[in-house]
Amino acid sequence: MLRRDFLGALGLVPLVSALPNLAFAAAPAADYRNLLVLIELKGGNDGLNTLVPYADPNYYRLRPRLGIRREEVLQLDERVGLHPALQALMPLWQNRELAIVQGVGYAQPNLSHFRSIEIWESASASSEYLADGWLARNFKAHPVPAAFAADGVVIGSQDMGPLGGTGSRAIVLNNTQQFMRQARFADDAAAKSKNAALAHILKVEGDIVQAAAGLAGERSFRTEFPQGPFGNALKTAANVVSGKSGVAVVRVTLNGFDTHNGQPNTQQRLLKELAEGLAAFKSAMQEIARWDSTMIMTYAEFGRRPQENGSLGTDHGTANAHFVLGGKVQGGLYGQAPSLSQLEGGNMLHSVDFRRLYATVIEKWWGLDARGVLNGKFPGLDLLRV
Repeated sequence: MLRRDFLGALGLVPLVSALPNLAFAAAPAADYRNLLVLIELKGGNDGLNTLVPYADPNYYRLRPRLGIRREEVLQLDERVGLHPALQALMPLWQNRELAIVQGVGYAQPNLSHFRSIEIWESASASSEYLADGWLARNFKAHPVPAAFAADGVVIGSQDMGPLGGTGSRAIVLNNTQQFMRQARFADDAAAKSKNAALAHILKVEGDIVQAAAGLAGERSFRTEFPQGPFGNALKTAANVVSGKSGVAVVRVTLNGFDTHNGQPNTQQRLLKELAEGLAAFKSAMQEIARWDSTMIMTYAEFGRRPQENGSLGTDHGTANAHFVLGGKVQGGLYGQAPSLSQLEGGNMLHSVDFRRLYATVIEKWWGLDARGVLNGKFPGLDLLRV
């Protein structure tokens, strides 16, 4: 049996490359107790109907049917507001714990799902191909303390994303209790196996058991999470964070944003799930006194075109708006809103390179040098309270 097949039968994904019984480099001068929670909006969320430029007549000219009516918008200022389905995020905005970064993208954008998400997750230029994710490179350069259960945990996807590649101890986890039951099976099987090759495979998975032991948080939260896959994923994430051993990154995926047709109902449902899930996650983090040491950041492979299509939807676009939330986040609008009167090939021009978000995490949240990880200097955004 191939190792990959065996792991698939167990529902396990190995800690990538480095395992707990291997030597680590000296711990960096970083505080990985500052947790990063990445929320992938898979398929490419429509930023224009998320952060709505309701005061711009071009918006309604380009979207005569899809445009969110001015009276429905959750107004943030005299120019822009949120989609009404994001009502659950308004208390965070009012408490200045929600930052919205406008015009996020990169030069020479690629509109293929596969290639663009590869660019985002590897933090590469559009013409550059990098094998490792940006977080994997960061943890290789600046190792997470060996006492941590893992560098990162991926929930809601089998794809490692920015944690993929060499140098990262990452686990795919959809249910902590199920994972631990399966991991114990691997541990027991290793002791009983008389097949040397299989015993070796199982011994490796035993190392995963040891590393993952701290992931089974047993906290009983008062917070009620929304029903559904995304709410359940965030509940699992909260349990992971509440465990006795640390984890530096949790990545959760919310699927379904490729809205080429029938966008209004689909995006309404997804944004409501997003907002209510994030509000619940904040409440859970407050229960365990982790909100001030948590930063949540959304990302997607691209945004959508500003002009609606003929199927009551939007096609693949460029510049987008993304959320950053947390107890230490200095809320407000950041970046420059894309112009709807100066389009290039029918798409908006970006004003904030997406790697500036990553530099904000690496340099301002973790206190590290991002230049080697990001292969260049990208100034972080001043969206954290000192």
